[in-house]
Amino acid sequence: MTTLKKAPVEVKVSPSHTMRALIKHHAGPELQFVPDRAKPVPGPRDVLVRVSKVGICGTDRHIWEWDAWAASRIPVGIVTGHEFVGVIEAVGSAVTKYQPGLRVSAEGHVTAWKDYNSRTGNAHIASDTRIIGIDRDGCFADYVVVPEENVWPVHPSIPDRIAAVLDPLGNAVHTVMAAGVSAKSVLVTGTGIIGLMAVTVAKAAGAGRIFATDVDPKRRALAKKLGAVEAFDPRQEGWIAEVRKSCRGEGADVLLEMSGAEPALTQGFDALRNGGTAALLGLFKGPVHFDINRLVVFKGCTVLGINGRKMFETWYQMEELLLSGKLELDDIVTHEFPLEQFKKAHHTMISGEGIKVVMNVNG
Repeated sequence: MTTLKKAPVEVKVSPSHTMRALIKHHAGPELQFVPDRAKPVPGPRDVLVRVSKVGICGTDRHIWEWDAWAASRIPVGIVTGHEFVGVIEAVGSAVTKYQPGLRVSAEGHVTAWKDYNSRTGNAHIASDTRIIGIDRDGCFADYVVVPEENVWPVHPSIPDRIAAVLDPLGNAVHTVMAAGVSAKSVLVTGTGIIGLMAVTVAKAAGAGRIFATDVDPKRRALAKKLGAVEAFDPRQEGWIAEVRKSCRGEGADVLLEMSGAEPALTQGFDALRNGGTAALLGLFKGPVHFDINRLVVFKGCTVLGINGRKMFETWYQMEELLLSGKLELDDIVTHEFPLEQFKKAHHTMISGEGIKVVMNVNG
């Protein structure tokens, strides 16, 4: 994500109607619960969604803790949150595809669909992208407004607690699919929320053997339960040699870097075979020291930078994977709290006690 701070989008509101919301109330830690935020009114091509459930993600943690990225990017006063499921309550006068009563989620990256990438199938990296809950009011509220083009109808077979986290699941699916894991050995470095999702997605996508790394023994155990043949503590010596030995003495075919930890980046490429493919999703805190000559150029690796989800190829892939019954997500979505317990919900996620934490808004 860019570090340029942008002013929040002006959304028309009706002063006679209010809603509950979590807002970034000051340039500092935590959020504030407000019971009387003005309820947004959809524009001509927007839909108004009554939010049922929302997911808390790593970006929300940055905003909660108010780190350097958040301080440079998030406007004070904004409603946060970008992962949700809900029901359309109203549509704008020019909306033609959807009607009130439909259960939906939405792609959180909003673009005018006018730049080069938007017009050539890569709208997920459009130059004019504005993100729900970051640049414009988000979904940690009773209601959220999204453009008609961003709406994703949720299949009846997908429960709300899973539909609320399609956004991060899409990140995992995009990473796995971009790397082409079918019938290949795969190394997942970092089994946080999206790393764990990547393990089950890679298994469902036909990966051969899956290896994983994480410093947390509980996350390593869960990675094995989800399909990894082995999960290593990256602080222990010898695991890279073990992966390489297991893969013809050459290394894994595919690296999925999900941790955003500098040591994991070097370790992952060390464990990747010559000519392998690396898909990088993890975000690093700042510039990293990395031997690109030894680990990329001389190894002849293909390196893919992964940002968000493809609009909307990834969403179709997600739906098919979910409907196949091959994804195991119940052990990843660990906690649910009512919106009013937002502090406990965030602390559960930040402390590591929970993995994926969902808040019930109007569920």
